[in-house]
Parts: sequence; structure tokens; C-alpha cells
Amino acid sequence: MYKTVFNKRESLKFTHFSRKRYALFACLGREVLIGTLSVATLTYAKADGVSVRTDMAGTGMADSTRTVMLDEVDVTASRAPLAAGRAPRIVTVLGREEIAAAPAQSVNDLLKYAAGVDVRQRGAIGAQTDIGIRGGTSEHIAILLDGTNICDPQTGHNAFDLPVDIGDIERIEVIEGPAGRIFGTSSLLGAINIVTKAAAESGGSIHAGGGSFGYADAGARLSLATSKWSNSVSGGYTRSDGYSRSKNGHLNADYSGGRAFYKGRYKDKDLTVSWHAGMSVKDWGSNTFYSTLSDEQYEHTLKFYTAVKAEAEAGRFHFLPSVYWNRYHDRYEFYRDAPERSPFNYHRTDIIGLNLNAWFDWTLGRTAFGAETRNEDIISTTLGETLDNPKHIHGTELDYTVGLNRTNISLYLEHNVTIGRFTASAGFTAVRNTWSEMPFKIYPGIDASYALTTALKAYASFNMSLRMPSFTELYYSVDGHKADKHLKPEEMSAIEGGLRYAAGGVSASVSVYHHWGKNMIDWIMDTRQADGQTSGQADEPATEQGANALANPSTRSSSPYNVWTSVNHARINSTGVEANVALDFRQLLPGQSMLRSLNAAYSYIDQSQRREEGVQSLYALEYLRHKVTARLGLDLPPCLALDISYRFHERVGSYTDPDGVNRHYKPPHPPPPPPPPPAITSPIRSLTRASHGTSRATPYTWRPTTCLTPTTLTTATCRNPACWLWPERSLTSNCNGTKAYGYNSEP
Repeated sequence: MYKTVFNKRESLKFTHFSRKRYALFACLGREVLIGTLSVATLTYAKADGVSVRTDMAGTGMADSTRTVMLDEVDVTASRAPLAAGRAPRIVTVLGREEIAAAPAQSVNDLLKYAAGVDVRQRGAIGAQTDIGIRGGTSEHIAILLDGTNICDPQTGHNAFDLPVDIGDIERIEVIEGPAGRIFGTSSLLGAINIVTKAAAESGGSIHAGGGSFGYADAGARLSLATSKWSNSVSGGYTRSDGYSRSKNGHLNADYSGGRAFYKGRYKDKDLTVSWHAGMSVKDWGSNTFYSTLSDEQYEHTLKFYTAVKAEAEAGRFHFLPSVYWNRYHDRYEFYRDAPERSPFNYHRTDIIGLNLNAWFDWTLGRTAFGAETRNEDIISTTLGETLDNPKHIHGTELDYTVGLNRTNISLYLEHNVTIGRFTASAGFTAVRNTWSEMPFKIYPGIDASYALTTALKAYASFNMSLRMPSFTELYYSVDGHKADKHLKPEEMSAIEGGLRYAAGGVSASVSVYHHWGKNMIDWIMDTRQADGQTSGQADEPATEQGANALANPSTRSSSPYNVWTSVNHARINSTGVEANVALDFRQLLPGQSMLRSLNAAYSYIDQSQRREEGVQSLYALEYLRHKVTARLGLDLPPCLALDISYRFHERVGSYTDPDGVNRHYKPPHPPPPPPPPPAITSPIRSLTRASHGTSRATPYTWRPTTCLTPTTLTTATCRNPACWLWPERSLTSNCNGTKAYGYNSEP
């Protein structure tokens, strides 16, 4: 639960460009290995649509010889696809050309340039990455791989343990705002869909890179395609020594990880079936990610992903069923390789999901309906209720002793209609979860747009969504944390309105939104009582770390009484503005050849929060107030493409540094120092020099000096010959619990 620490260095990555216009020696007519010279930005790529369908990899994508910045293309952002240009909700899409131009090491590097996306990464090359949208946390967004929800119900911290390399990605789709009607209960404030490539032709590729701090990366991809069948397999490995060492001199930010991914597809005129299987394994030094009591924390994750989905047409009806199974392993070490000091935490999570979606056209428009059931099962050493039959932990002599099983059932209904220039999509999701024993609750939503002109469109929306607490928020009560298993689900309502313009080489949008968050979950620490217990916290330290904290008073956050506690905030409301503009100079200024494009974006968020002095927040009260991104694209003769980018962040909130000190991202202005006490001239009195025991009678001036207890008002206190004691005027004052105030004087 430790606050994000931002990487200060990024290694230079060399990559093999398959698109010759990005190669330094493209004019030679061959591909070469070259260091990346351009920095791509996702300030305003395309306003495209997110679809529950996965076989639209080529939709709206440009030929490799075209400029990266394209005109706006609207597809679908609903349960059922709509005609191009009619979708009432905008989704930002990073296409394959933007991805190819970016000197990025991971997906989170790519997302840093999206105006409404907040990327908080820790460790070497983002070993652990928290992604938030519009002021939310990593728990508030749905992560999808080819349309399949891969969210980790244990914790959102590990949601981006992806099995794919950047080279496997066709596009990345980002939808902002509550999207429960489209993606279910995980999408409280948005969703990110990572669409992988389907093999269009047979072939292979290989890449390798390296850099400082022991950074190395390598991967390969092999594809086999026929007229109806396509198969591709890829794999890769990345490692780094990290950039820091523990107090004991050991590496504590090192990283190693491997990934493998297979994707297959069968397609004819009536049926499309796709499937995938992937694996991700990561080991990284967690430094002080979760607690400042140990700087040698360590974590290991192993994840498996599988999914099969289809799309079939029967008359007027289109059916889109899918089934998936994911398994996640997590081992957390508070002291690396030292279970005798603190037992390791083991978790195994299984997610099984079934999606049944369908849509049809009729006189009044297009109607979509469906249902989803998602079972989440965890067995653990720390998270959940006591198991009747403990299960063995593979490769150890230990057992999983606790666990929890819950099932989320969602029903969907949506209708889309287009009348002239007006398009609307309205519907709801009805949700029931077995863990909370709640009845079906309905969360509606409506999106609408109106084409004012052929180039200008106005849109507005209202949507609601919810999120179930993670297993960590419900049950993690060790190592300075105390969870609450009675947490309520989070609920979010949002309204949004804006304008979009696209014509003649100019694309622009502006939007204004307001969110109402109810029962928002956060980890907080109440330090208002230096000696007392905060509400709901344990009276005794539960672990060795807590006991050690008692003996180390260097930081108040180490106290077992000032622990991080999971709570429901009453409400958090947010108001924000986003603006994007993209200029294609090849259309605007056809007579020149140097200027290619200019992209710029700005995001502003203001939260209505209740901040209490002495209460620290880990996540919910932290957000980017201002974010600015810009990119200028240049074509330099004879054959060099250069992109110059800029990003600015201003963050609200605080974090705990490795020394346990709470620090603000933007420190408040310090109060002015108090004025010095006035000098007082006393009548002639007899003074005793503390250092020599002599006395004299003279006028003198007294001023406050250090806090002294009555027992220290002796000759041993003042060893400076200029220090004189005035026993007759030992004024009482409350100074760190003492009742005597010492004064010195200089005649």
C-alpha cells in the first residue's frame, strides 16, 4: 500500500522498425536497426469506438504510408455496433502507427500521453503500474484483453501484468467515464481495451534491446495465416537490475519478467471464432512499495489467460458468446528470502466468466441484450474466511488456509436509434453479487449526439456504474494494515457534455464532466492521536513488523496504532475539463514539406473533498489536477521523421517516502515564522554565571532559549560563559510536556 514512487530514468530502447519511413536509412530501400528518435503522444489520436467485438482490427486503421494523425472516425461505444460517424460516445484510440512510432517499453508508457489517463508506476521499467482515469485509482477501471475482462479481484496493483509485447498490439482503446453498461462492474470510471493483432499473413519477426542498469529486452513473433485460418505466437523476456539498493546493500528494485501469447482465429462469411492463451511471469524488488518498515520487499506473480469467443449471424439476430478462464498467482515477501522474519503471503485467484450477447435490427432501431456471470475464487494465507479444507501450496510445505468465493451476475439491455442528425444509445445493467447478498440493482445510462454541421457534433451523456471491493480491501489486515470485510460497493454517477470538430486537417474536441462518487474506498491513516488508538484498529501489533515498529519511534507511521485502514468515504465529487486539438499540416499547408502535425491536449480536475488534518490518504484523494501533453511532428530531409513531445503534471495529494515521512507532491506555502519575543530589560539583580558559579549585579536582557525541565536548571545546563541563569524568573510553559522554561542573558 505504499505510495507511488516515480521512475527518474528510462533506458534507451533500440527497436526494429517495419515501416520504412521511420528508419534513418529508409532511402536505401532496406530496413535497419536504429535508435528511436520520435516520441509519440496520445493527446488526440482518433476518436474511435470500443466494441465488445474483437475482430475489427483493421477498422479505421491507416496505411503505413499515411500520416499518423487521422481524421476522426466514429464507430461504436455501446453493446451493439453502430454505423461509422454515428456513435454518440467518443473513445480515444491509439493505433498501430502511433504505437510503432513510440519509444515505449510497455503499455503504461504509451498511456502516459492520454490526457485523461493517470499513470503511476513503481520500480524498474514500471514493474508495478497503477492506471487511473479522470481522478480515479487503479481499482476504478476495467482492463480488457481482446474484449475479455482480465481485472484482478485481489488487487488492482497487478492489473497490468500483461502477456503481450508491444509488437503484439493492434490498437489500444480508452473510454473515459462510467461504463458499466458496456463493460460491467469493474469500469467505475472507464475502461482500457488492448486489442491484439490477428495474423494477416505468414511471417516472423525478432527484436532485442538493452540499456543502463542491466536493462535487456528480447522477443519474437511467428505468424501463420491462410484464407480462413490465422495463428500467431509470441514471447519475450525483460530484466533490469533496478536503480537502488537497500540499507543492507542488496538490490531492491530489480526486475525480471517473461511473457508468452498465442492467438488463433477462424473466419468465414457466416461465422467468426477467435481464441487466445497467454502467460505472464514477473519478479521484482518491491523496495518500500507497501510499507516503510522494510526496504527489501519482494513480489512474484504468475498469470494465465484463456478465452474463446464467437460471432454468428442467424437472420436478423447476431450472437456474440464468449467464455474465459484466468488464473493468478501472487507471492509477497515482506523481507526478501527471509520467511523466518515474516511469513510470505500466498494467493491464488481463479476467474471464470461466461458472456452471452446478442443484437438485432428492427423498425425502431437496433437493440442489444445479454447476460454475464463471473465467478471469482481466491484461496490465500491472509485474504478471506477460514477454509473448511485447507489446500496445499505447490512447491512449499504450506497450505492455503483462508479464501472467498463470490459470483457477479449482470444483465444488459440497450437500444440504439438514429433519426436524421440525432443518435442516441440508452440502456441499463442490472447487477447482483453473491458476496454482498444484495438484490439486483439497476444502473442506467444514456449517450446522445447531434450533428450541428457536417464537421461539428455536440454530445452529452449520463451514466452510472459500481465496483465491488477487492479482496485486499476486504481482508488484508497484516503488516500495518487493517481491512474491513463489511465495506460497501462503490457507486459512481456522471454527466458529460462536449463538442467535436473534424474537417480540413483540423480535429478538435472539448468536454466538461462531473462525477458523483458514493462509498468510495480508500486506505487512510489517522495520526491525530499521537498515543491513542484510531477507530477500528488493533490494540496489539499482529506481526513482528508491528512489534519492531514500537521500538523504532523515528516515524509515526510505523506505530501499530496508526495503521492504514480501509474505509468507505462518504462522497467524492469531481469536476473536469478536457480539450484536444490535432492539426495536419499536410492538409493545412500543402506547399511545405517539413511540418507534419501538431497535437496538444489539456486536462483539469477539481475534487470536492473533505480533508481532515492528521488523516493521510493513500489513493482516493490523490489525482492529477493539471495535465498537459503536446507533440510536434517534423519531416526532415532527406528521409528522417522527428517527433518532439512535452508533458506536464501537477498532482494533488501526498505520499510516504522511504523514511516514513508524509510529503505532499506540491508542498503548501509554509506559514510565516512567529515574531521574536520582545526583549525585556530587568532591574539590577544578582546573577549567577552557570559555567563558573560567579555572580554580579548588572542590568541585563533576557530571551527564551531551549526547553528545560526543572531538574536541568543547573550549572551543567549552560556551559557557554555568556549564558546566565535567572532562577528568580524560571517561567512555566508547556514545552513538549515540561513545565519550566529556561532563559539566558547577555549583559
